[in-house]
Amino acid sequence: ISYPGCVAQLFFFFFFISAEYFLLTVMAYDHYVVICKPLHYGTLLRSRACVHVAAAVWGSGFLNAVLQTANTFSLPLCRGNALDQFFCEIPQILKLSCSESDYLREVGLLVLSACLTLECFVFIVLSYVQIFRAVLRIPSELGQHKAFSMHLPHLAVVSLFVSTGIFALLKPPSIASPSLDLVASFLYSVVPPAVNPLIYSMRNQELKDALWKLA
Repeated sequence: ISYPGCVAQLFFFFFFISAEYFLLTVMAYDHYVVICKPLHYGTLLRSRACVHVAAAVWGSGFLNAVLQTANTFSLPLCRGNALDQFFCEIPQILKLSCSESDYLREVGLLVLSACLTLECFVFIVLSYVQIFRAVLRIPSELGQHKAFSMHLPHLAVVSLFVSTGIFALLKPPSIASPSLDLVASFLYSVVPPAVNPLIYSMRNQELKDALWKLA
């Protein structure tokens, strides 16, 4: 891949992956309001509020992508131009850097991003703690089953996304290997977006019936 192509790939990768994660965080809040504050839903998440939230999500993703891309490609690269990865990923680009201070600055920015990711994940977990407490108070077993089937797929996608992403970016050097890097990057960059449609549409009875017919 060319140098400009690598820059573009890294920018769009961070833009879409950041926006996706912020959207997953907003979805957790949306689910919390639906279950725990249903009478306030129209006030808290009216159309104008949804537009503002969507703009904030995409704007934050764009700013994060600009910051990460600009900081990464300000590094002086002097160790060749070969990446042991199937796309331009920051940890692999850092291996080509020949400036210790710039390297530490980029690592610090990655750690800061990881901390923000963990904060969002804690927010999601706390939201689901409140959701599950409310669901368990539902007297109907059928109602509980419907509520769990609606929220568990989202929590599964978030858990997979966060765990594999943080592991890929912050794993200890002692266990690093080219094959492990490829697997970890594949898990957080390809698997969550690929399984999203399948996970969320499994609540659709028509899709379930069609899958049973194919089986």
